[in-house]
Amino acid sequence: MRLSKRGEYGLRAMIDLAILAPESGNGVVQIKEIAEREKIPAKFLEQILLTLKNAGLLHSKMGIGGGYYLARPADEITLGQIIRILDGPLAPIRCVSQMAYEPCGCPDERTCGLRLIMLDVRNAIADILDNTSLADVSARVESARDFLDDPSSKPKSQ
Repeated sequence: MRLSKRGEYGLRAMIDLAILAPESGNGVVQIKEIAEREKIPAKFLEQILLTLKNAGLLHSKMGIGGGYYLARPADEITLGQIIRILDGPLAPIRCVSQMAYEPCGCPDERTCGLRLIMLDVRNAIADILDNTSLADVSARVESARDFLDDPSSKPKSQ
């Protein structure tokens, strides 16, 4: 699995929305704000967020004060869902994919060493991404910021 720019930008935007949802009151954030904060081209981000909206992960509000907001609580949206919507299957080779399985060209798929290892890789990736929610990532970001803001966490100058 290789994360495309589309997948990377989509994840960054969704994490941004999850972090800002409690701060913005109604959770609505404009594309322009996300694009500026995350250094993402606004037109590309617009396409990405529209895809996520069409998949049911986002809602939008039109007009003044409009923008995008999470369709469900951040703890109900996983990184795996987002990546699959934007980049497709997580599997490194198609013969281990659960979404887009295709038989491989090896003589015996059941005993193929490459397939057995790539299945482990796919399962490890899926386990992490499917069990990590936007809320989990938001909490990690907050914890990292708290650590960096804590004067006692910084090395003392000599």
